[in-house]
Amino acid sequence: MVDQGGGEPRGIDMTRPSVARMYDYYLGGKDNFEIDRAAVRRVEEAMPEIRQLAQENRAFLRRAVRYMTRQGIRQFIDIGSGLPTAGNTHEIAQEITPDARVVYVDNDPVVLVHGRAILATDDNTAVASADMRRPAEVLEHPETAKLIDFNEPVGVLMIAMVHFLTTEERAPVMDHLRDALPSGSYIAATHVTGDGHSADAVAQIETVYASTPTPIYFREHGEVARFFDGFDLVDPGLVTIDTWHPAPDDLAPEPTRWLYGGVGRKA
Repeated sequence: MVDQGGGEPRGIDMTRPSVARMYDYYLGGKDNFEIDRAAVRRVEEAMPEIRQLAQENRAFLRRAVRYMTRQGIRQFIDIGSGLPTAGNTHEIAQEITPDARVVYVDNDPVVLVHGRAILATDDNTAVASADMRRPAEVLEHPETAKLIDFNEPVGVLMIAMVHFLTTEERAPVMDHLRDALPSGSYIAATHVTGDGHSADAVAQIETVYASTPTPIYFREHGEVARFFDGFDLVDPGLVTIDTWHPAPDDLAPEPTRWLYGGVGRKA
């Protein structure tokens, strides 16, 4: 859906960059517009390794999904899933558990159109239009209700998402999700950090994202850890994602150390 003169697709705002479409461009996708690519170029000025970071983040997602599936998780809610790309959550989970069920959640119209088209023939997957800032909307969506049984443990993914929540939004969103999940459920999340990086680069990136409908917030380790309140972090805890269960058979790029990540279990 690259803009090639065909007009503006219905429901899609091309006057502001979209986080989902920017991420698609980071990963080398084609479902983006010039306004998204211009924003990415501005991010690259401050963070030249941004495309490497996106690939590193996808590698963490794969490892986290495999870990949770091997712990017996058979159903997932992928919040802020973004545009379909290789190695989606359902593909990874179904390699281990063929009947694993996945609900992809996003509020970007491009994601919804493409996701529904790609997943139309898979009865164990669905795409829901909802915003993570309204967790009840995510959990009670008809597509979620169709596939997710909250009497059984659930794996929730918030990969490169919680850094879009303000400090004031953190507790209402995360507490609602935690309280709704049964014992034995897991949550996996990654979050950008300024730890060990230039304050000027962080400020420049935050300025770019401020031009989108979804500002981004860099946080230090202790602040990121608060997103896992009420969950027991599995070893090795909250770490830069390159050190979380590295998999020699699933090579990630060289570490950028711009992202903390972890997986927490609800007792």
